[in-house]
Amino acid sequence: MNRKGFTLVEIMIVVAIIALLAAIAVPNLLSARRTANEAAAKATVRTLSTAAETFSTSHSGAYPTDVLGAGNLQDFIASAGSYCANNAGGLTPVQGYNYACTLTSGGYIFAATPTSAATGSITYTATTGGVLTPL
Repeated sequence: MNRKGFTLVEIMIVVAIIALLAAIAVPNLLSARRTANEAAAKATVRTLSTAAETFSTSHSGAYPTDVLGAGNLQDFIASAGSYCANNAGGLTPVQGYNYACTLTSGGYIFAATPTSAATGSITYTATTGGVLTPL
């Protein structure tokens, strides 16, 4: 007989090779994603802190007391409303991190907390004066 096609053994070998490659590649991709989320969270907290410090410089040492509205943090960083959503009534994760913004006329605290271990493992906090600390 002259049949064309693949035997079951040949197909099983190809499936096994694909499964082996996936087992090697997937953990590396997840690790890269977690690292990217952590870098984005660190940059975001630093940017929010810089905006608050800029606000303070422009307003005789007073820090912003609110995210939204005229003369507040959003005037110095347009995306503040997205990151500090907890101040606007809801908590929306951005790139696997939840952001908490505490603003008073005497200072601020910005915190980025991972939503799960898969999205990040470091909590970043910036306090008055621009001090960024990973926890």
